[in-house]
Amino acid sequence: MLTAAAAPLCLHKSMRIKKTQKQKHKQFHQNAKPNLFFPKSSPTPLLIDHKPHNHTKLQALEAILHDLRASIQNGITVDAEIFTSLLETCFQLQAFDHGFRIHRLIPSSLLRQNVALSSKLLRLYASSGRIKEAHQLFDQMSRRNDSAFAWNSLISGYAELGLYEDAMALYFQMAEEGVAPDRFTFPRVVKACGGIGSISVGEEVHRHIVRRGFADDGFVLNALVDMYSKCGDIVKSRKVFDKIVFKDSVSWNSMLTGYVRHGLPSQALSIFRRMLQDGFEPDAVTISTLVTGTQSLKLGRQIHGWVIRYGSQWNLSIANSLIVLYSNHGKLDQARWLFDHMPERDVVSWNSIISAHRKDLKAITYLSRLQKADVRPDVVTFVSLLSACAHSGLIEVGEGLFSMMREDYGIVPSMEHYACMVNLYGRAGLIEEAYGIIERRMEFEAGPTVWGALLYACYLHHNVDIGKIAAGCLFELEPDNEHNFELLMNIYSNAGRVEDAEKVRKMMADRGFTQT
Repeated sequence: MLTAAAAPLCLHKSMRIKKTQKQKHKQFHQNAKPNLFFPKSSPTPLLIDHKPHNHTKLQALEAILHDLRASIQNGITVDAEIFTSLLETCFQLQAFDHGFRIHRLIPSSLLRQNVALSSKLLRLYASSGRIKEAHQLFDQMSRRNDSAFAWNSLISGYAELGLYEDAMALYFQMAEEGVAPDRFTFPRVVKACGGIGSISVGEEVHRHIVRRGFADDGFVLNALVDMYSKCGDIVKSRKVFDKIVFKDSVSWNSMLTGYVRHGLPSQALSIFRRMLQDGFEPDAVTISTLVTGTQSLKLGRQIHGWVIRYGSQWNLSIANSLIVLYSNHGKLDQARWLFDHMPERDVVSWNSIISAHRKDLKAITYLSRLQKADVRPDVVTFVSLLSACAHSGLIEVGEGLFSMMREDYGIVPSMEHYACMVNLYGRAGLIEEAYGIIERRMEFEAGPTVWGALLYACYLHHNVDIGKIAAGCLFELEPDNEHNFELLMNIYSNAGRVEDAEKVRKMMADRGFTQT
């Protein structure tokens, strides 16, 4: 039967577990699973004689989809449970295209009538990033308020795309319509709060969590630890962390990442040690975040030592982050040693070592090595390369790289690429050419990084006229950036234009800037 290919959403099991701390934690989470049941599928003519073959899962899914289409064309009616099970399988395998093809086979009347079917389809679209189609399905659901499932899927879809305001608006709409949130609702909503960075909204959602009885839920508490950290309140983040009775790896990793994010290396190291003492190991993503985010070389080296002892040094993500760590602290010999001894490299590895040399000519030599290794450079690669050319005064090389990026690799220049080109010409004293990049070559309005590069070049080479233009644009784009006012004031002062320099000084005083 087809239903064996895809299990129901959740099966609640009571399990007898030995009372060790980790096993208690496992029981704590397993027993909290919600009772969300969909009816089991019954046999249909489509599946009675279907013989399994030795295929991969995707090949098997393709074969079933072929049979399904043929059966429908032959007039066989397929019940909703079959479609629901297939959509669940597509979700588990991340076989989105197969799911969309199944959608085209589902009668619209059946989709409208069956909330489980429409909910699974909505989740598939939302998970694949096709949020517009997901929302259209949501709007067509007549019984979407029967459970939180459809709401959760759509909220998650918006949050994963970084559309946090939309995710939060949907949550508050959910509350207005009287739909009861479940333990899967709040982690998604809390993630959106962290994305917005609003502590007040986060605290309001936290109050909702308490009122709904999820204040002790491990998954929800883990999300709150991360949310408060991202919203700037590391103290509250720690308070929530301390309330978690059965901490898991997510709990420890969230707190560890939070301390790194806030530039608190001693607290991060303390959590790191406690984590190891309690028998938990940080995952590769957390170690990478910790290593690249820390400002402390001492902490970074201690983590590196732990990584070596546990045999994880050559994990690709960790090795890349260690290259960044040592290059950020000027230890280029160690960064190069790591890079040269990596058993495998990806484009991030190459970008890391090229970025480490973004102020010297060795960056260019790494490009030739990258090309020989048959690795395709990306947008980040060319930012570092163009930056290296700017610092080394290699104008022709930089121009060639910019053309190569567009013509050979089809990379559309970003704001950062144009900022590098302005910096390339500007540092060489070619101020008119640098200004011409902005005026004639950019396909979009220049941002602060581009105008900032031009203003700094004008400061270096005493160009008052273009410096004044660049500063005027920056005053509009970054009205609170004191550095731009200081550069213009210095440009005027160096040119002997005392009155103009005094006007800028007065502007700074009016805005409350402290002048040095």
